[in-house]
Amino acid sequence: MGTTLTPEFWERFAVLLVAATVVTVVLATAFDTLVLRLTARHGRGHRPPAPPEPAPHRPVPAHRHRAHSSVGF
Repeated sequence: MGTTLTPEFWERFAVLLVAATVVTVVLATAFDTLVLRLTARHGRGHRPPAPPEPAPHRPVPAHRHRAHSSVGF
């Protein structure tokens, strides 16, 4: 038993699809704005990240000892 989709169905479908898209964009924008305001209020919004600390300088010894000897070879 097949049914046909009437023009009234497509009209309602298009209206609901556009309405859902608009609601999604508006809510996403509102939440993004809220997060940005809260981040800026806590002082984390405009501060650049701290530069990484340089690694400590370790001098290379002039003579390195071997961990094992090759006696007999």
